[in-house]
Amino acid sequence: MSFADSLDCVGVLGRNVEIVKRVFDVLSFHDTKDPTAAVPETRQKASKLCQKAMGRWSSAATGVEGLRVGIPQEYFPKELNEEMYQPTRRILRSLQKLGASLVPISLPSTPYALSAYYVIASAEASSNMARYDGVQYGLHRAPPSGADITKTSNVYAFTRTQGFGNEVKKRILLGTYALTADAFDNYFLQAQKVRQLVKNDFDRVFRIPNPLSSSSPSGVSSNNDSVDVLIHPSAIRTAPALAEPVSGLESYVQDVLTVPASLAGLPALNVPAGLAEDGWPVGLSIVGQWGCDEMVLRLGQIIEDLDS
Repeated sequence: MSFADSLDCVGVLGRNVEIVKRVFDVLSFHDTKDPTAAVPETRQKASKLCQKAMGRWSSAATGVEGLRVGIPQEYFPKELNEEMYQPTRRILRSLQKLGASLVPISLPSTPYALSAYYVIASAEASSNMARYDGVQYGLHRAPPSGADITKTSNVYAFTRTQGFGNEVKKRILLGTYALTADAFDNYFLQAQKVRQLVKNDFDRVFRIPNPLSSSSPSGVSSNNDSVDVLIHPSAIRTAPALAEPVSGLESYVQDVLTVPASLAGLPALNVPAGLAEDGWPVGLSIVGQWGCDEMVLRLGQIIEDLDS
C-alpha cells in the first residue's frame, strides 16, 4: 500500500500474479522511518473492509459470484484501437459466466487526468532531481578547461547536461516552470484540484469506502450502482515497434488509461488478456479501492487462470 500524496512509489513486475503477490507481501509493511507510509491502524481498517467485501464472493476456487465489475465508459475513448476490444470482451464474458456482474459506470474527471498527471509528475521530478548536483549525489563531470567555476550554476549545469537524458531534462524544465511563482496557481494548484476530482470519482463508484477518508462510512455499501473493482484496457493500442516513428504526443497519450489510478493512489494490476490481431499482447487493468490490494491480486489470478 502506498500513500496517495506522491506519484513516487514501487511497481512490481513479475512473470505471473503469484510472483507479484509474493514480492508485494514483502514490501507492504509500515516503515517507521517513512512519514508517507500508511499506519498499521489504517492498514487493518482497509484489510477488514476488503475481507468483508470478498466474503460475498462464491466459495468456489474460480467462482466470482457476487463480484461487481465496473466498466468505465471514459476508458474506451475514440483513440482506442479496435483490436483491443475483442480480448477485453472475451475476459469480461468469461467473468460473467463465473458469476460476476458487469456494471457500466462513469468517471467524468478522467479526460482531465492525463494533463494533471504530467504537471504533477514533472513538478515532482524537478524537485526530486534537484539533489543530483554532482557534488553530494549522482554523477560528477568536471567543467571544461577555462570554464568559470566561480559560479555554482555552471558546475551544476555541466554535470546535469552530461548526466540527464532528454526526457528527464524536459520534465525538469516543465516541472520547474509549473512551480514558479507566476505559474504555480494556474498549473500546479489546478492539477492538484483535478487530482482530487479523480479521487472523488473513484470513491463514488466503489462499494468499499476509502479508509483514508475521515468521512467514509465504516461498512461496505449496498448501493446497486457501486462496484468492487474496475476492469479496462491498459493502453489504447498494442506496443509499437522500436523502429516505428512516434509523433510528439503519441507516446504520452499511451498513459491515458493508467494515469487516473496512479493519481488517486489506488492499487492497479495489469494482466495479459491474450493477443490482438497484430500478434502483440493486450493487457487489462484491474483497479480496486485503496487498501484492496488482495482483492485486485485475487481477481488477477482468476483472470490469469482463464488463459491457462
